[in-house]
Amino acid sequence: MLNPLKILSKFIKSHNQKQLDKLQVILDKVNNLENEISKINDTDFPKRTQKLKESLANDPNIDNILPEAFALVREASKRTRGERHFDVQIMGGIVLHQSGISEMRTGEGKTITIVLAAYLNSLQRKGVHIVTVNDYLAKRDCSEMNKIYNFLGINAGFISNEQSDDERKHNYSQDITYATNSELGFDYLRDNMKFSKEDLVQRGHKFAIVDEIDSCLIDEARTPLVISGAAEDKTGQYLAIDKLIKRLVEQDYEIDEKDKNVFLTNSGISNVEKILNEANILKNNNFYDPANLSLVHHVNQALKANHLYKKGKDYIIQDGLIKIIDELTGRILEGRRYGDGLHQALEAKEKVDIQNENQTLASITYQNYFKLYEKLSGCTGTALTEAEEFLEIYNLSVTVIPTNKKMIRKDWNDQIFRTEKEKNIAIIKKISECYKIGQPTLVFTSSVNKSEQYSSLLNKEKIPHVVLNAKNHEKEAEIIANAGKLNSVIITTSISGRGVDIQLGGKKEDLKGEKLLSEKNKIKSLGGLFVIGTERMESRRVDNQARGRSGRQGDEGNSIFFVSLDDDLMRIFGSESMNTMLEKLGLKDGESIDHPWINKALERAQQKVEARNFDMRKTLLKFDNVLNDQRHVIFSQRNNIINTNEIFNYSETFLDETIDQLISEKNLSINPKKSKDFITRVKTLVGKSFNDEEIKNLSEVKNDEFKDKLKNKFLEKRSERLKKLGDDQSKEIEKRIFLQTIDANWKLHIQYLEQLRQVIGLRSYGQRDPLVEYKKEAFSLFENLLSKLKFDLITILLNLTIIERTEEPTQNKNKINPKYVGKKMSRNEPCYCGSGKKYKHCCGRF
Repeated sequence: MLNPLKILSKFIKSHNQKQLDKLQVILDKVNNLENEISKINDTDFPKRTQKLKESLANDPNIDNILPEAFALVREASKRTRGERHFDVQIMGGIVLHQSGISEMRTGEGKTITIVLAAYLNSLQRKGVHIVTVNDYLAKRDCSEMNKIYNFLGINAGFISNEQSDDERKHNYSQDITYATNSELGFDYLRDNMKFSKEDLVQRGHKFAIVDEIDSCLIDEARTPLVISGAAEDKTGQYLAIDKLIKRLVEQDYEIDEKDKNVFLTNSGISNVEKILNEANILKNNNFYDPANLSLVHHVNQALKANHLYKKGKDYIIQDGLIKIIDELTGRILEGRRYGDGLHQALEAKEKVDIQNENQTLASITYQNYFKLYEKLSGCTGTALTEAEEFLEIYNLSVTVIPTNKKMIRKDWNDQIFRTEKEKNIAIIKKISECYKIGQPTLVFTSSVNKSEQYSSLLNKEKIPHVVLNAKNHEKEAEIIANAGKLNSVIITTSISGRGVDIQLGGKKEDLKGEKLLSEKNKIKSLGGLFVIGTERMESRRVDNQARGRSGRQGDEGNSIFFVSLDDDLMRIFGSESMNTMLEKLGLKDGESIDHPWINKALERAQQKVEARNFDMRKTLLKFDNVLNDQRHVIFSQRNNIINTNEIFNYSETFLDETIDQLISEKNLSINPKKSKDFITRVKTLVGKSFNDEEIKNLSEVKNDEFKDKLKNKFLEKRSERLKKLGDDQSKEIEKRIFLQTIDANWKLHIQYLEQLRQVIGLRSYGQRDPLVEYKKEAFSLFENLLSKLKFDLITILLNLTIIERTEEPTQNKNKINPKYVGKKMSRNEPCYCGSGKKYKHCCGRF
């Protein structure tokens, strides 16, 4: 019988097919140029590039030159690397140029697909950023693809963690720059803490192409990028609270694994109060008294550290340090620390040196960083399941690009067991079967602990294998590249090895000679690479990423997942009636079952987690958007100051606004209390530039005279600086003070907002929307910030004097030494203000 849906699909095309039809029209234009382009001499390719740049200068519609640009890249790739772009890669490149997401299966050549859109958009001479998942791939892809770029007459550079600012600036100035998402984000934040435009490393945000875009914009979206500075040392407090938590019994707390939280029960609160009272540190005999908020916070973080965060799953201890493990990739997040005192609580728990808690100096989420780009696109093997999120958050649509060769991988149904022990026996049996015939296997686990558990089981069976996890992730690319070799058994965490091509028989550069070809054919005859999932992950997309490691470019391949009711996904999110269902289906001990009911239940559990994670990311973004709007105001103000030659105009505008504000306060100062407050404000502003009698007179004169006196004094002070330092250095001083004033106030403002975020959720108990409350209070705080920023700037400029220093520095704050004006300060140099302190302990502390 004919399937009515198949009949209908012949007449009604899917949205994706309609997109592919549009791409085919452009593809035909590219293909029509291939014969002509193939006759060009090698030396003429840079000349064609220059002509395209000139064409864009006359007609900025970049789509008009797409066919020729893509045809040039295809020919350049063929001549330099012996790789001619497939038609499907040309289609993927068009999607990238059109600011969309290309879903291309593993092994379909995303790296050279990206080159097409990167080259075309680099012709606008504003820079293209290509975002990779790690430093190794940024360097590798830049080096490999530069063969094509250089042949065409353009250049690419890469950013890595160890590079200096000068190296970064050079590489950002190239036509195309390869970098990780974190390096790009941190460079943006650091640029907005610099004091001159010569020190900036980035040159704008025109176009970004994100490789493995789901990993970057979804998996890592909940982790903001934060630049921190050291705060007060609270080592003793962390150790004391950790001891307290270890005295609690199981009845004292409840664990919510779904929301990753721990709560004290009534008995727990009583016990905590008793212990804190014994230590004489509880105020008012009430744990939740406002005076004990800091204690409550530390206790909550210690509860999480001791009962939620597991060594080997969430973190490892390496070189005496707590290092975070990415929950999805299994990689160590080098340099990252949990915020809000959680990292210190973990250090206290594990008895390692407790690092000082940090305070945030600057932060941004990946969502808001990538929204800075005028144009954004990306590619991955797994985007369709998150298409709704990509469209809603980033306004990016997903197009599924067909494979170049038909996919023949066999995806076996899940094998479901009642217990983890039964499941593990079956997994080891499957690996053993593959190993005996020589079929390579790639085994995916959910954590470092699980990878070592399976390694131990394989050791008992005397099966040689390699374990790839957070402890040896620096060898990731090399290990994964060899996953297709005969008899290879690799155990890895989650989706390690993305961006690395697995070829049957071994690495691409090793595929020479009859022996290797013979091995490749033998592996194909055995069924190709066998991917074994040891449990279902929280997301269908992550499972698909694991499966996608097998069956590249039409190769044979297999994949299977083993599941038990003890697995985290089934235990936390699965249906409570699952065990009953298995009993009805007749599942006995040691047996597995394959049934559509079970597959549906698994899918529902994953959809629950995906929906929850999407909601969490949306909530994070809504809150961060409030800060983001304010960040734009502050950063654009900083940028304007750095680039202006009219800094005096800025200062005078702030002076006028500050005086007008004071006049408003003066007019309201009818009663003695308000009059006293007004005089205090004026004293704070003018400092020693007016004596007490003059300040008293200021409060009694008319508004115009009040304004004139303050303004004249301000201009008089500036005139003194101009006489001693000249125009350029005087401007540089005002610029630097302006920037430092912004930074100091912004840093405090971020801390206020972080504290507000922590407590704002409690407003929901009063039937008030936490987000609305947060917006209102954040807006009020920002108004206060802008007002204080102006007041602080004018206060410093009114009280600043210049001295010529000939002897040892004196402890005279706010006096500028011309020797240091206008130069980049080392943090250990004497501060330019003349205080005698090191720069990092004085004006540089901001």
